Amino acid sequence: MAPGKLNQDPHKVREHQDMNLETAIGRAVREFRKTRGMTVADLSEATGLSVGMLSKIENGVTSSSLTTLQALSTALSVPITAFFRRFEERREVVHVKAGEAVEMDRAGTRAGHQYNLLGHIGANNSGVVVEPYLITLNEESDIFPTFQHEGIEMLYILEGEVGYRHGDQSFHLRPGDSLFFDADAPHGPDELLRLPIRYLSVISYPQGDR
Repeated sequence: MAPGKLNQDPHKVREHQDMNLETAIGRAVREFRKTRGMTVADLSEATGLSVGMLSKIENGVTSSSLTTLQALSTALSVPITAFFRRFEERREVVHVKAGEAVEMDRAGTRAGHQYNLLGHIGANNSGVVVEPYLITLNEESDIFPTFQHEGIEMLYILEGEVGYRHGDQSFHLRPGDSLFFDADAPHGPDELLRLPIRYLSVISYPQGDR
């Protein structure tokens, strides 16, 4: 597979951290202004604040007084509390220690496939739900190449060898191999080549699709 240009830089960090109150307010002001199709000059005229002051506010380099926030609130037609939401939002994190993943019942369970959920974050600002599983197949497992569900799935093989079908293709997967696919097509193990087999399965789909 030829290398391509990534749309996102995995090492990039935000210029300012939203844990800083001034930065959170500034980002919110900029977003509300752009959503309403206003330039900085338009907002300056509507609030009586200078373009330079508004630039400082949007870049999080100055603290805004309540009077200033009230003027911005009126001009942008949002409550003052809207400027603080980004600062107050809780960012979820899940830590699952070795051996503590929750065993789940899924469609493949009846075929002897063991599913351990490695973490779950529900409603969030990304609009995407991600389900990471550790899947184990052993002597009691059956082939089951007919899974179908919404979203995108990625497999990463940790142990063993498996023939894995997606649509009308079958792939011989070994440790270190990965498979990334549209999960709406029928898919699943169609040949258990070397047991035990363990692999990571990461499923992502838009919130509200299930």
